[in-house]
Amino acid sequence: MSTPLPAAVTDPRLDAALVAVDDRLAALGEALRERDAVGIEQQADELHRTLTAAVDLFARAAKSGPISPALRQRLARTSGLVAAQRESLSRATAALDRAMDVLMPRDAAAVYSPQGSADRGLPGGVIQA
Repeated sequence: MSTPLPAAVTDPRLDAALVAVDDRLAALGEALRERDAVGIEQQADELHRTLTAAVDLFARAAKSGPISPALRQRLARTSGLVAAQRESLSRATAALDRAMDVLMPRDAAAVYSPQGSADRGLPGGVIQA
């Protein structure tokens, strides 16, 4: 005699958690499009908080039994959106880093020395042949 499989978990809180993550992803995407640095930071923090809560809910639900196929599919889709947003943010960060390197080179000498221009040639009046 086989034991019946437990019913799939269909907790409405799981659905609400995925909706909240989707909303935060959309808000972060909008802040990125607008190049709103403060908004990006706020939305990224909110997304992190929302993701943490969603992962916690799903972990607890998984201990109660299998997650419904529909919720698993939505979770996979949302996970893909998070990965895409992470990649987009990574590309934006790399582009910003390159722009900052052009504007403010890291190995740049001081603009001026006590003697005037920073590029003063060889120190001490030494002439090389």
